[in-house]
Amino acid sequence: MADTLLSRFLRYVQIDTQSDERSNTCPSTENQWVLQRLLKSELETLGAANVRLTDAGYVIATIPGSRPKAPRLAFFAHVDTAPDFCGTNVKPVVHRNYQGGPIKFADNPRLVLDETVAPELLKARGKDIVTASGATLLGADDKAGVAVLMTLAELLLKGRRGKHGDIRLCFTPDEEIGRGVEKLDLRELDADVAYTLDGGAPGEICWETFSGDAALVEIEGVSTHPGEAGTKGMVSALHLAAKLLCALPREKCAPESTTGRQGFIHPTRVEGGVERAIIKFILRDFDLDGLEQKRVILKGLCRGLQAGTPGARVTCKIRKQYRNMAYWLKKDMRPVERAREAIRAMGLEPNDHPIRGGTDGSRLTENGLPTPNLFTGMHNIHGPLEWVAVQDMELAVKTCAKLAEIWAQKPRR
Repeated sequence: MADTLLSRFLRYVQIDTQSDERSNTCPSTENQWVLQRLLKSELETLGAANVRLTDAGYVIATIPGSRPKAPRLAFFAHVDTAPDFCGTNVKPVVHRNYQGGPIKFADNPRLVLDETVAPELLKARGKDIVTASGATLLGADDKAGVAVLMTLAELLLKGRRGKHGDIRLCFTPDEEIGRGVEKLDLRELDADVAYTLDGGAPGEICWETFSGDAALVEIEGVSTHPGEAGTKGMVSALHLAAKLLCALPREKCAPESTTGRQGFIHPTRVEGGVERAIIKFILRDFDLDGLEQKRVILKGLCRGLQAGTPGARVTCKIRKQYRNMAYWLKKDMRPVERAREAIRAMGLEPNDHPIRGGTDGSRLTENGLPTPNLFTGMHNIHGPLEWVAVQDMELAVKTCAKLAEIWAQKPRR
């Protein structure tokens, strides 16, 4: 299984599938179609049933089961990679039988991956590790999940596992820009319970996420010739944008200053000039009260900026993105409990890990399909130090197969 899993993963990460929040299409980038068409073809070759690529760019397929009364499970992975760092021309490097010590990168000699920056490597000795070459991210988020589910499909379709009910596979676009399940028809998916394969270390199960909002601040200034700015009343929108960013309470609200269960206000993009500038933010907190406090902080700073600069026009619009899946899962913890059982069956200790972010499962759970998140083995995501161990992905395949057996044995009431 490991060699098949690795070959899939290496093929998938070399397809540039970064999403783009500035695009209004779905998927947001053309190359996501390339990978989705490939997955559709591979699923058909493996013998999956009802394989479909939807008009919105979702691949949905069925692994038929032998337990017609069992709950129908769905497993999700997203095909897009993060736009935070370069994802073009990914050159994956396999480090066989890693025995510790620093990992160097051919395309960036200044980069070093070792146990001081990635203590998880202490548990990876003897495993086969995959990194990129130093110039790009790897794309294990979430092509590790994609490779895991495609290998699961092959395993179950060849009948090498125990009995299970029907299983839906769903590969989504644009998760990294918060649109992963916006155009997914849950009636068409027709599942009772689901899991995303989008997590970290072996044994990790995530059933609590941030709640998230997005904010757009628009600043309209007054443009004049800079030589006459003092007499003609220039108001620089760009300068006001800088003032707003400097006024943020970094010690309490910056992501680089927060850990654990602390939320943050994070500016993700600044654009514009003297006449007009925009700033995009994401607001995150595990609790809705904490999220509301961050909304109040940002709106208050914008009101103060407006009051101090009458010649400008400052607007702040905040919209809901997703909510902490724990609000719903706490009402019925069986999806979590059965994931823990499957993880223990692999000889692992379940690790409940609150995500300082969100998953497709956040929106799915809120929309009525309970969807905790499971491990894939990926680490240091969204940057050049990203890595994954092949043996950890293999454990994820076996955990999903076991989970399907458990649900078939213990039907959902």
